[in-house]
Amino acid sequence: MNIRCAKTEDLMNMQHCNLLCLPENYQMKYYFYHGLSWPQLSYVAEDEKGKIVGYVLAKMEEDSDDDPHGHITSLAVKRSHRRLGLAQKLMDQSSQAMVECFKAKYVSLHVRKSNRAALHLYTNTLGFTISEIEPKYYADGEDAYAMKKDLLGQVQSFPKNPAKEMLASLHGVSLTLLGSKRSCTLESHEQAESYGSREQDLQEGAGR
Repeated sequence: MNIRCAKTEDLMNMQHCNLLCLPENYQMKYYFYHGLSWPQLSYVAEDEKGKIVGYVLAKMEEDSDDDPHGHITSLAVKRSHRRLGLAQKLMDQSSQAMVECFKAKYVSLHVRKSNRAALHLYTNTLGFTISEIEPKYYADGEDAYAMKKDLLGQVQSFPKNPAKEMLASLHGVSLTLLGSKRSCTLESHEQAESYGSREQDLQEGAGR
């Protein structure tokens, strides 16, 4: 299984997954709104064949009167791939991006009062708490639990990003090599001149 940041070309498959899993559905333009406005925050889960089996659609709330915070618009995992921890991994990646990219203080979401399975997931597994009940939040008139999770102090608990670790490692090697070269130059300027004083660039790269 692979968890990665969603791309524009994933949005149609995310919508298809949504239609299979949830009663709350959205027009494609709403997916594009998220994907183009906050491309860092939505993630997909792929199976071994590269097919999308789960996703999280997320955004930053634009209320300037409150602390910066993210919002989970939609989270879904296909029934065939549940109980594998994918929902938590998707949520962790999205929440981490909210903190690192937008300095989010907390993340919010809504869940139907009747959706006991989702409520159990959010409270017992993902660490959300109910902040209030919003009457008739859904189109069919059902109430929603508004839920929040504090992201302050949560950074250390997020999974490590291999790409960032590789960049940090390469950066350390770069500094070591450059430092050694400077030492050699100070100890023997003539010897440095004989080998040439031009330093080769150390390129760092990682794809996400």
